[in-house]
Amino acid sequence: MSVRQELELLDQAQSDAELIADEEGLSEIGRREFVFLSLVTAAASTFGFGARALAQAPGGAQAAQQAPLPPLGNGEPVSWTFQPYPGGTGALMEKLIHERGAAAFQRATFTVEPWHGPVPTSAEEIAFLPAHRLSALIKARKLTSTQVTKIYLERIKRLDPVLLCAVTIMEDQALADAARADAEIKAGKYRGPLHGIPYGVKDLFSTKGVRTTWGSKDFENRVIDEDAEVVVRLRDAGAVLMAKLASGLFAQGDQWYRGRTNNPWDIRRGSSGSSAGPSSATAAGCVAFGIGTETSGSIVSPARECGLSALRPTFGRVSRQGGMVLAWSQDRVGPICRTIEDCAMVFNVIHGADPKDPSTVTTPFHFDHNIKLASVRLGVDPGAPKEFVDTLRELGATPREIGPRPQMQGGGLGVESSAAFDSYVQSKARELGINVDTLPEPQRGGGGGRGAGGGGGGGGAGRGGDPGNPSGIAALTRWTGGRFPRGFDFIQAQRRRYVLISQMAELLKDFDMYVPSTAGWDVGLHAQTGHPCAVVQYKFEPQQPAGRGGPGGGRAGADTMAAPAPIVYNPQPICAVLAGNLYNDDMILSVAHQYQTHTAWHLKHPSL
Repeated sequence: MSVRQELELLDQAQSDAELIADEEGLSEIGRREFVFLSLVTAAASTFGFGARALAQAPGGAQAAQQAPLPPLGNGEPVSWTFQPYPGGTGALMEKLIHERGAAAFQRATFTVEPWHGPVPTSAEEIAFLPAHRLSALIKARKLTSTQVTKIYLERIKRLDPVLLCAVTIMEDQALADAARADAEIKAGKYRGPLHGIPYGVKDLFSTKGVRTTWGSKDFENRVIDEDAEVVVRLRDAGAVLMAKLASGLFAQGDQWYRGRTNNPWDIRRGSSGSSAGPSSATAAGCVAFGIGTETSGSIVSPARECGLSALRPTFGRVSRQGGMVLAWSQDRVGPICRTIEDCAMVFNVIHGADPKDPSTVTTPFHFDHNIKLASVRLGVDPGAPKEFVDTLRELGATPREIGPRPQMQGGGLGVESSAAFDSYVQSKARELGINVDTLPEPQRGGGGGRGAGGGGGGGGAGRGGDPGNPSGIAALTRWTGGRFPRGFDFIQAQRRRYVLISQMAELLKDFDMYVPSTAGWDVGLHAQTGHPCAVVQYKFEPQQPAGRGGPGGGRAGADTMAAPAPIVYNPQPICAVLAGNLYNDDMILSVAHQYQTHTAWHLKHPSL
């Protein structure tokens, strides 16, 4: 047998050994040892002179162990990208071009109504104006960006000690950017409706020269010296970044290393999360709008908790480049605002394909200020909020009951999150003197993994200790469960996910949008399928306590104990959700805006 034939057989033996190692779920160290010993055994016992061939191979016997793979951080994309349209992105593009023409893909010009009447003089009244009304005032040079920015800076510095909504208040940079905006507008260089508007971004996004903490004490002083794509697009539109706003620890809940971010309507309540800071700050009139993220509820939940308008876009419509990764196939970026028109104004700037984020696509976005609700194919779940649906009907909609949505258990969030945070887990384990390879494997079940935080709305992050700053093993266990599921199980879960999105496409083929039940708002389902939704205020009353017996869901420990006094929270706007078919972000915002032009719940604000 020739040396070449021996090497070819050794290549096959190595491939077989690697496959067995993967199936057995060996650690990286154990995997290398197993493959190396398998090669040595194959060379010595099967190929005879194959040992000589192994020794003659480049690098000798040590080459079988292979050089360590390059380390991975949090942000490197996976080689395949989730696409929510069942037929694939190519088929989607052909369909949209056929239906709407190529011109529809051009970014639309967003217009706001000019300002009429007297200009507000109260700082509080200015602070709570919708962003699109501030835009009209700044464009008409009735207010300057500097004036508005100073109002927001004063409020956020005064209220942050109570709300814990801000990580870094960027006062000097904000005032410099506001002055630049004023000079440009005075010189006739108007960039559009966001020019001069102060905003805050969730502290999951990198910003040059400003720390990016991800809500973690471990990264309290870290600076990722680049600007995330969403920050770049807003800067190019003239918006003024004035604060990095709180995220729950690693994008879960409203607890972070400084404590709990609070609801401005009632500080006895948390703001929910993980877009806790953007929601709290926007509701409190500390910024004109916020940029949040959602993996499974992290825009919807805090926006509803704080009585706001928000958009969780269709998956892939806004670049995530420069943002912390929790799950490549679920993370989304969206605006959190006081009105739906503000959401449309912001989204019109930030949406669209970005080569640095392979999940992104450009699809048409044309916000219709005057949409006719009679033309909308609206579905309604039997558990949808009656007041909201009744008003839509009065405005011309003809709701039809929508059937039960398909359901799916599992998915891949645990695996994706564990992979995204592997570098953190490894470094934290070394710091704590823990061998990650010795951590016990959770009881195995089906699906694509568990044990990672979900970017969800409520609850604290971590297990045990301080939920915003866990210590010891609790700092690791959130991310380790997803290391154990077999690759086979993960792939099967993704195949079932494709079945799920196909079932949703069939269910929604005759609907443009629908109003889901108040029991969960289909948030978990949409996390898997990529569907968009708008959050919109529809009544004003006290929020209900979370769970039985108030926050925490507890109840008396024995029948002989007196029941706790009922908790009565302050009245605030209560929100509904309008879920759209894929890429109908513009349509759901147009319908929600039409609702807001005939109601006033969104104009209420807390007294702080």
